[in-house]
Amino acid sequence: MGGIPLRGEIGERARDILAGRVDPVPARDAATVVLLREGGGSGVEVYLLRRRASMAFAAGAYVFPGGSVDPRDADHAVAWAGPAPAEWGRVFRASEGTARGLVCAAVRETFEESGVLLAGPSGDAVVADTTGDDWEADRLALIDRSLSFADFLAKRSLVLRADLLRPWGHWITPEAETKRFDTRFFVAALPPGQRTRDVGGEADQVVWVRPADALEQSRRGRILLMSPTRRTLGEMAAHRTVADVLATEREIVTFMPGIAEVDGEMRIVLDDDNDYGSGAR
Repeated sequence: MGGIPLRGEIGERARDILAGRVDPVPARDAATVVLLREGGGSGVEVYLLRRRASMAFAAGAYVFPGGSVDPRDADHAVAWAGPAPAEWGRVFRASEGTARGLVCAAVRETFEESGVLLAGPSGDAVVADTTGDDWEADRLALIDRSLSFADFLAKRSLVLRADLLRPWGHWITPEAETKRFDTRFFVAALPPGQRTRDVGGEADQVVWVRPADALEQSRRGRILLMSPTRRTLGEMAAHRTVADVLATEREIVTFMPGIAEVDGEMRIVLDDDNDYGSGAR
């Protein structure tokens, strides 16, 4: 059995959890969006952010946009177009309220971390540009939580476009971690007319990259990828076009790497791939 070594305090914590002396920290609901575009003849490209080295979680790792669900994300006042929350709940095996929050968090976090907004003035339209100063002011207000997502959409007479998202995966951070997430993964295409921008905040670098190239850079030690990101990139690399990705029928399988003692050392392991470590983005 392989896996990722857990040393120092986190290793002792893992040992205590395995022995029943310590309870795991509850995992917070979170959403992640794999944003896709056509790479100009080179195949599918994905949008990745490098988290600042100062961040407490996943420092220095390249991740997809995403984050925790804000309790206000489940607000029924959010204008909605596309599959209903109950339908998303069936897909992700979650309550309707949780599913509503997850979809709203997916759209909100994508806007906060990339400037891309999966919303429009109606159920069959999408905003074409989100780069003005007024948009930036609203994005910052969403980040500092002085503006709720429902109020943001209402003030601009916009409708959340749930139909632009597709369900993709489900990862739960290992029990040994002190910061844990119960994360549902979505995929979405970059809307026509919109463009991503380096919005700063938790990230110090952003990039559009072919999944296979990101994986190769990871293998060479040039970039850091967390296990869910790495696996998802491998899945993206199997598709030739964005349309192929969006048309994929997915059965959502939950992955939570476990903890085990291997030759006297605590490790994080996943049954079908011992190279997987912690994290949820």
